[in-house]
Amino acid sequence: MRVEIWSDIACPWCYVGKARFERALRDFPHRDEVEVVHRSFELDPGRAKDDVQPVITMLTRKYGMSEAQAEAGEDNLGAQAAAEGLDYRTRGRDHGSTFDMHRLLHFAKEQGRQEQLLDLLYRANFAEERSVFDDDERLVELGVAAGLEAEAVRAVLADPGAYADAVRADEREAAQLGASGVPFFVLDRKYGVSGAQPAEVFTRALAQAYGERSPLEIVDGGDTDACGPDGCAVPQR
Repeated sequence: MRVEIWSDIACPWCYVGKARFERALRDFPHRDEVEVVHRSFELDPGRAKDDVQPVITMLTRKYGMSEAQAEAGEDNLGAQAAAEGLDYRTRGRDHGSTFDMHRLLHFAKEQGRQEQLLDLLYRANFAEERSVFDDDERLVELGVAAGLEAEAVRAVLADPGAYADAVRADEREAAQLGASGVPFFVLDRKYGVSGAQPAEVFTRALAQAYGERSPLEIVDGGDTDACGPDGCAVPQR
């Protein structure tokens, strides 16, 4: 069974939702049969690379809320994260373009290190003081920590076209599937779960999707020329 997760590094509910989904997956009896694939989604597509601002400022300008409302929202998110065992800085974080991070995640996927890099990017953005938006060398350090070669990471960052098509393809697919926000979970291209739902919701969704998988229907054409554990069938003249 395949679970595809569309998310963005700048999305706090993606950070929390990933932890909730993983908690459900840990307790799922068929977890070894589940393939998890992470897909790209930008909350702020087209944002300039050098357009970095404090999260509180972004929230007040983008959503028209007061500074007090924005701070209260961050406090609530901090509590939600803490309930999942996640660190979360409610003050002093910044916000910027995540396009380069998504490009790096596609590169990391090719190297078998996507999950490691994703977790490091989330933690760096939400729990650590140093920004992930204003210095490419910060992304290089995180890439190396995830098991990638430093020069390979620098090469991807230096080429704006590297993996850009892969990011845009994920985003187009999200739109086609009806995802208007993230996190967005798709189970076997049959069920969708939107938002950072409680772990119990993911548990039910996993069980339902797994239980409704259609077994392979064999078309019987009689005697078949094939190979198996006992060898290969040899036609008799």
